[in-house]
Amino acid sequence: MTLHTVGPTSRRDEGVRVSERAALAMIGAGTAVSGAMAFLGAPLPPPVVPTIAHLSGMWAGYGVAVMLLLMARVPALERGVGADRLARWHAKGGRATVLLVLLHGLTATLGWMQAQAINPVAAVTQVLGMPGLPAATAATAIFCGIGVISARSARKRLSYETWHALHLSTYLAVGLSFAHELAGPNLAGHRLAQIWWSLLYTAAFALIARYRFIEPVLRSARHRMRVERVVQESPTVVSLHIRGRHLSELGAEAGQFFRWRFLTAQTWHQANPFSLSSPPTDRHLRLTVEAVGAGTRALHRITPGTRVLAEGPYGAMTEHRRTGRGVLLLAGGVGITPMRALFQTIDLDHGPVTLLYRAPTDDDLLFVQELRELAIERRMELRFIVGRSSDPTKALTRANLRRWIPDVAHRDVFMCASPRFAAAARTALLDAGVPARRIHHEEFAF
Repeated sequence: MTLHTVGPTSRRDEGVRVSERAALAMIGAGTAVSGAMAFLGAPLPPPVVPTIAHLSGMWAGYGVAVMLLLMARVPALERGVGADRLARWHAKGGRATVLLVLLHGLTATLGWMQAQAINPVAAVTQVLGMPGLPAATAATAIFCGIGVISARSARKRLSYETWHALHLSTYLAVGLSFAHELAGPNLAGHRLAQIWWSLLYTAAFALIARYRFIEPVLRSARHRMRVERVVQESPTVVSLHIRGRHLSELGAEAGQFFRWRFLTAQTWHQANPFSLSSPPTDRHLRLTVEAVGAGTRALHRITPGTRVLAEGPYGAMTEHRRTGRGVLLLAGGVGITPMRALFQTIDLDHGPVTLLYRAPTDDDLLFVQELRELAIERRMELRFIVGRSSDPTKALTRANLRRWIPDVAHRDVFMCASPRFAAAARTALLDAGVPARRIHHEEFAF
């Protein structure tokens, strides 16, 4: 185990951003409106079971639209809220939406059974025979299937590519359920409500079409990105150097990432998130990929000249997040990639900058010479911590953090590492006195 130290310790304007608070406020306002719409034409006081059916149905339909919007990759949201946080909202909201769909189906059938004074079998048969209900039932089955494969235990058994392909069936479910939503008792006969509901879904699909399909194609024609060269950084890691034109128009910053699609027969259908591992220029971008599965291993075989589509830039882990004096960049393994870019560009006028880089062995360290040269040139502190984390003198603990960076409690921390490392680091940082609001971390797990 070794501990290396190099060098002494020592905003750019960006596009429109929607903050987390503003995004939650808009979602909350829509929830209130859709809930109020559940009472359109309802008797007063409304019966309990039908009320639950109407509320759960309206909120389920609204939840589906919100889930679509969260994954539309709208730059204002991706930069303001953060891609990882949007993904977590999508995951939690998706589970809640599936439960609302099931609750709606159950209570609607129960309400019909009570109103008609019939047995459960007859109630189910009659409900399924109503216009639009067979398609809505099929949509419910698809939503439930998506919920099952999105559970943590199921995701571990699926590759990202398989999970993503199955997840696309959500669009089919939305299409199957939409006619039932417009014809349901809460919207039928209420023209303004139907228009509002239709515009909500139209906006969601329009944003998806623009930012997930049209924008990448237009950018490909404008920027003409191709793989210029492939550099082997370690036995399991390569850097892909991308050449293009007018790349500064993308507005990318150190700490951000793109979703990359390499147009080969084996990889054209994959769009994976990889951070920039060096600051972007008008002609050059660099990403670094570790082989951890079939999809990323295929990227190691990419040849120079391959055309590239890039969606982004995304991510809120940029220098704009700074609120205090001084910065700690904390990287684990291949998580050095966005930290490497920040290490080269971060403003030194607002306090000292330290990069703490953790790896199991010396062979696992990436960009060693680049980092050392930057540390000396920019007069920043660089620490490589190599070895087993079980060694108490090298583990990421409160005592060690305070020993390595005495003023750590007053710094902003930018972190990129595996979920396990990040969780342990967050605990140590909080114990060392770093406020939670100054710990900046994005995780790209599906």
